[in-house]
Amino acid sequence: MLDKLVIGDLKPYARASPESSSSSSSSLSCKASSAADNTNTNNYSYCLGWRLAVEVANTVRPWRTVPIEFFPDIETYMTGGQYYKDLELIVDQILSYVNDIVLHYDGMDAWVLDVDDTCISNIRYYKGRRYGCDPFDSTTFKAWILKGECPAIPAVLGLFNNLLARGLKVFLLTGRDQETLGKATTDNLHNQGFIGYERLTLRSSAYKGQSAVRYKSEIRKQIEEEGYRMWGNVGDQWSDLQGERLGKRTFKLPNPMYFIS
Repeated sequence: MLDKLVIGDLKPYARASPESSSSSSSSLSCKASSAADNTNTNNYSYCLGWRLAVEVANTVRPWRTVPIEFFPDIETYMTGGQYYKDLELIVDQILSYVNDIVLHYDGMDAWVLDVDDTCISNIRYYKGRRYGCDPFDSTTFKAWILKGECPAIPAVLGLFNNLLARGLKVFLLTGRDQETLGKATTDNLHNQGFIGYERLTLRSSAYKGQSAVRYKSEIRKQIEEEGYRMWGNVGDQWSDLQGERLGKRTFKLPNPMYFIS
């Protein structure tokens, strides 16, 4: 009964009129909405701080999943356009650097590009993993790779073609397994327009069990020991840009969905 119900500013045992009840309900609804808005704002602000830590400062490591409360903000970032704008901005900076390089034009000027979420995108796969909020699943990820449906990242495809046009030899370096994923990866890259690179290196049995940093350092060392001058190195993971023989410049692309050590 309303006789003993306290609504809004009503006193105990006071009877509420329909107008008063409606007004009070609206007030409660506004307060609830305001609280929800504050929570969303706080989550968004904290998500921005978290992304800064993982993308720029690299101070949150190692991490297995994106905090579930960040799912709406990460989804918006990856699919709402800002992710691609960030990629374009970084690639513009890379091209500015490339244009200032004084090349030797002896066939030994080189550049290294990572593959996954650098050249080709796994966003469609990670949509089903809530953009990294769900733990990594090697079985489903391998099945996704074998489909060969990773689309090119437009800004990086443009960078790739620019590097070739300038006379640099482009080396593609990935942690994908050579034996089981080699053909699917090669075909996928070719179908997406990555044609004309010098070499694609996948992880062979000799490097199984090694960290990404150690494995990629060893491959870059081999490239330099062949006499190549490595002008640049681009990847979406910090492990692409750590270790030895990094090249003259490194460039980190955004990827808040997963971390590879």
